[in-house]
Amino acid sequence: MQDPFFILLVGMLIVVGGILAGKLNPFIALLLAALVVAWMTPAAAIVEFALSKGQSDANAIALATTPIGERIAGAFGSTVGKIGILIAMAAIIGKSMLMSGAAERIVRSILGLTGEKNAPLAFLSGSFFLGIPVFFDTVFYLMIPLAKAMAMRLKESYLLLVLCITAGAAMANSLVPPTPGPLFLIAEMNIPIGMMMVGGFLVGLVTTAAGYLFAVWTNKRNQIPLRDSLDAPLKEIQSLADKDSTQLPSLGFSLSPILVPLLLITGSATISTFWDQAAGGTVGVIFDGIHFLGEKNMALILGALAALLTLFLQQDKERAGMKGAVQAALTSGGVIILITAAGGAFGAMLQQTGISIRIESMTEGFQIALIPLAFFITAIVRTAQGSATVAMITASGILSGMSTAGLEYHQLYLGLSIACGSKLIPWMNDSGFWIVCKMSNLTEKEALKTFSPLLTIMGIVGLITILVAAKLFPLV
Repeated sequence: MQDPFFILLVGMLIVVGGILAGKLNPFIALLLAALVVAWMTPAAAIVEFALSKGQSDANAIALATTPIGERIAGAFGSTVGKIGILIAMAAIIGKSMLMSGAAERIVRSILGLTGEKNAPLAFLSGSFFLGIPVFFDTVFYLMIPLAKAMAMRLKESYLLLVLCITAGAAMANSLVPPTPGPLFLIAEMNIPIGMMMVGGFLVGLVTTAAGYLFAVWTNKRNQIPLRDSLDAPLKEIQSLADKDSTQLPSLGFSLSPILVPLLLITGSATISTFWDQAAGGTVGVIFDGIHFLGEKNMALILGALAALLTLFLQQDKERAGMKGAVQAALTSGGVIILITAAGGAFGAMLQQTGISIRIESMTEGFQIALIPLAFFITAIVRTAQGSATVAMITASGILSGMSTAGLEYHQLYLGLSIACGSKLIPWMNDSGFWIVCKMSNLTEKEALKTFSPLLTIMGIVGLITILVAAKLFPLV
């Protein structure tokens, strides 16, 4: 039997069963699942998938006849190309910020403004606003060392802080341009960018509020401690927490590893969205420079250099401290890169089964209740193949082909519904799941009990909010 849904089921059983029941290392389980899925996928399905992505007949046939090992390796390498440098640099930033005391300085400043009681809300709102111009994984990389330092002070709130970061960044990343998913969506659905930004922001406020309530609830029922790890030893964090403020770096130096990549990425995204790309003269040179430095890999490299400089100055120029920080960061980061890339390979093999095409054919011509339809199409594609951006692109392609003439509400609501549907259901075929799981030191079971339901609940709350808003404020 070669139905894509059956292949998906087999892949899910291998991954979930292998990790939770068989105690396999996630890297091995994901590669094994990718191998089985690729083996079960017929050549005709691979050709159809490649053609649907705009490839030529020759390239589609070449992909279908490529050996399974090469296809998996290609997808594995593609994922490493997307996230490898980012994770490595993020690991260096996190380790350096912890060792230098920069994370401790920022935490003390946050507590001075909000108090301990409101610290999780500060993480929630901060990650939401950071998630508008910056990719979700980048926001998580930058904020997780702060969560670890803050958790040392708040004691039983580590899970709450992790979920606050993911809740804010994940919703902003799918709802508010200029991140790739929303940008493609507004182009495909003919939605004005300003309207999408305002609508996404308002829906995002409601969904993140729901996410916060769930995070508080699940934190009380799942007391997950801040665990010892190579990149963040508890003794090291505690010793920094005990230091006098005069022994910590200044707030400016402490914030530089976060602000440098944030400002560069935001500046590049803002220029791409709102200004003419063909600007000449001095303005053109400045814009080109910002684009060059604001590319996410380059921006994170500069952030890592800023973090290492802070550590260098703080440790009285002791090179041994810097060398140890980099070694520990890359050791832990390398494991995360391998597992995340294996998850990306598994997701890519699922996509080649043609499951997105199958979903599209099943919904063809079905125009009743378009808002929930858009939501559930996106949710099914996201759950099946792992990528929120791919799910948004697939669903917007399906819905844009349907007639929206005569709708009683603006197509903005269809776009927002697609964005919310892309949050359901993150699990082990999603590279983001592994980034959150491994960088926060949660077990796979803990992530499935907390992180996955968090995004699912926020997505459903978003759907309800959109249905109510479309009825009360149709905008037509």
